[in-house]
Amino acid sequence: MFKKSVFSLSFIIGFITVTAQEIIPFRLTKHNNIIVKTLVNNKDSLHLMFQIAMEECSISPQRTRKADHIKFTNEMSNGNVVQIGNKKYENILFFDNEFSGHESDGKIGTGIFKDKYFKIDYDHSQFVIYDKEPDLKGYQPINLLEKNGQYFIAADNVVEDKQQEAYFLLQSGYSGGLIYSDQFAEDNQLDKKLKIIGEKELKNSSGKTMISKQAILPFFKLGDIVLRNVTAGFFTGEIKNQKTNYLAADVMRRFNWIFDKDRKTVYIKASKYFNEPYYEII
Repeated sequence: MFKKSVFSLSFIIGFITVTAQEIIPFRLTKHNNIIVKTLVNNKDSLHLMFQIAMEECSISPQRTRKADHIKFTNEMSNGNVVQIGNKKYENILFFDNEFSGHESDGKIGTGIFKDKYFKIDYDHSQFVIYDKEPDLKGYQPINLLEKNGQYFIAADNVVEDKQQEAYFLLQSGYSGGLIYSDQFAEDNQLDKKLKIIGEKELKNSSGKTMISKQAILPFFKLGDIVLRNVTAGFFTGEIKNQKTNYLAADVMRRFNWIFDKDRKTVYIKASKYFNEPYYEII
């Protein structure tokens, strides 16, 4: 019996070693942003917000912690070392003067997961990095479109009982639920067909207006999973800047995500936040 127990324990430890190569803890803020504690160039202790829509790192002009040991030329800095826990990542590129989310000194992208499977585990507030395909039991595969280091997925949007498929950029930096492109908002008359719960008018130096509107989308379908009464933003007015649909942090946190190493498929499963109230954009 003792020999069997030793063998079982050794097998379990060996399996974990083969599959789960690294674990990176993170903190999820009240604004739905993921914060990772880092040490940059062995000197600068920075809290960086994970941004899935970029590969590199950046420093915010509004940071509260010093970044004196990141040397920039034309707002770029090559060859940096980022330490997370006991693991060091080398030759990391930083950009300067990029605004970031609440409670962060800058952003960290997906470059640290290059050529690896990785999991965003909202249930346990951690990233898990794998060399080999992990256990996918209970997860649903979704096709992933990768373009210039950014990830897009297709989802169905129900507007007045009419189902419309659209591609969404995964965007973990924006605290809200969904943002629609100007084209999608116009084509589907979202201003008339969705329940509006708030709006804000902005003007540029030329007096042209842009109106930001917050609405409720009755049904949003990702794979076979349906979210109800999702907060969705879009813009009206003279200024047209929103070219892409965003699936943002408040929707992302409702799932655990496993990305394959080739970035062609992502696997999702409902997280503990699935039925939480939606974030209100003020």
